[in-house]
Amino acid sequence: MPDNKNRNVSAFTALGTARTDKVQLPESTFDGTINMPVMHQAVKAFMANQRQGNASTKIRKYVTGGNQKPWKQKGTGRARQGSTRAPQWVGGGTVFGPTPRPYDEYVPRQVRALAKKSALNARANEGAIYVIDAFDFAAPKTASILNLIGRLDVADKKVLVLTDGVKPNVFLSGRNVPNVHVMPYTDSSTYHILWSDVVLVEAGALGHTLDPIAEDAAAPAAKRTRPAADSEKSARKVAKRAEKTEAKAVKKSARKSAPKAAARKPAAKKKATAKKSAAKKSTKKKKEK
Repeated sequence: MPDNKNRNVSAFTALGTARTDKVQLPESTFDGTINMPVMHQAVKAFMANQRQGNASTKIRKYVTGGNQKPWKQKGTGRARQGSTRAPQWVGGGTVFGPTPRPYDEYVPRQVRALAKKSALNARANEGAIYVIDAFDFAAPKTASILNLIGRLDVADKKVLVLTDGVKPNVFLSGRNVPNVHVMPYTDSSTYHILWSDVVLVEAGALGHTLDPIAEDAAAPAAKRTRPAADSEKSARKVAKRAEKTEAKAVKKSARKSAPKAAARKPAAKKKATAKKSAAKKSTKKKKEK
């Protein structure tokens, strides 16, 4: 957990290697201020601004049909009705239904800045902010992001990656990971920071420049060992699959041998029928004589 006075946090490389030096967070932003009402207002406005407001219903005058009175006013014993598009009829108009409207909420710039500062301070107090020296991805590769969060031991958490400016390769690398969101530091909002469990910030976005260090190629993240019960289940599945493949092979061999025997039987039947027909012809000729 970072020190509340100095705000020193751990630094890592883009490959997940821990650096010996720590980074001091800027005091202008990380001053310990946490304003809950302001954060609530900013998040509520952000979520409201995502709504399109397309829900639409029709009142009785906009529903097609219903111009004729369904039955006469008196003498039927039923209640008087003037149109089949009245609200009490099936297929009629809607009373006080929703219509398209904007849900936009405006939050002043200074309030948004205070809410974002409060969210960053909240994550800093939790020790959930890590500094990455530089995201220099030569090409988009999902394995790079997976290896980074795996070596930081945050693969099972929601991770927000804040880069120093727009970096398409980093964005494309993390786009396919469900629990990782990549965006520039200046574009982040209170909602995104509070959504995440861990925030990875590039050093350049905080005004620091860290010298690169010599490191080997990133080793693959350690795979989680399955418990004995899971291994037994997998062994049973493999055995069942082997039994099924053997049974299929036996059936195929039986099918291949069956046509040969079937082909032999019709030949014998044909010979028998030919002999019977020849005997019948000979008897007919004798009778004619």
